[in-house]
Amino acid sequence: MKLDSIPIVPVPVPDLPAGLSGHAPVVLREIAQKLRRLADAGQTSTIDLLAMPLTAADLDWLRASLGNGEARIRLDTGGESRLDETSCPGVWWVTHHNAQGGVAAAFIEVAVVPELVKAPLDDVAAGLERLEQLISDVS
Repeated sequence: MKLDSIPIVPVPVPDLPAGLSGHAPVVLREIAQKLRRLADAGQTSTIDLLAMPLTAADLDWLRASLGNGEARIRLDTGGESRLDETSCPGVWWVTHHNAQGGVAAAFIEVAVVPELVKAPLDDVAAGLERLEQLISDVS
C-alpha cells in the first residue's frame, strides 16, 4: 500500500477556553497514570510543571480541575514552600517560592506524603538524642 492511498480523516478539536493550550488535559491523564502506579505498587513520582509548555490558563484550569483537599503544609526555608493536597488523595500541588516571593518551582507530586516533609533518618536520630537528654534532665 502506498502512503498516498492511506485515507486521512481530520478529527475535529473541541474549542478550548481562552488561553488554554490543550496540554493541561494531557497532564491530568499523566497524573491519573502516576496515581494508579502509587495505588498499585506504591511508586511515587513528580511532574515538573514549569518544565512543560503550560500557559497560566492551563495551570489555573489544572488547579481548578484537581480541586482542594484536606491537607495544606507550609514551610519557610529561604522562601515559602506550599504543599497542598488536591481533592485526589495522593496528588499534591507543590510550589516553592524564592525569597522575593516569586515562584521558583512548581510540581505535582504523587505520593502518600510529599518527600519534602519526611524527616531524614539522621534528623530522627538527632531528635531521639535530644529527647533522651530531656528525659535524663527530668529524671
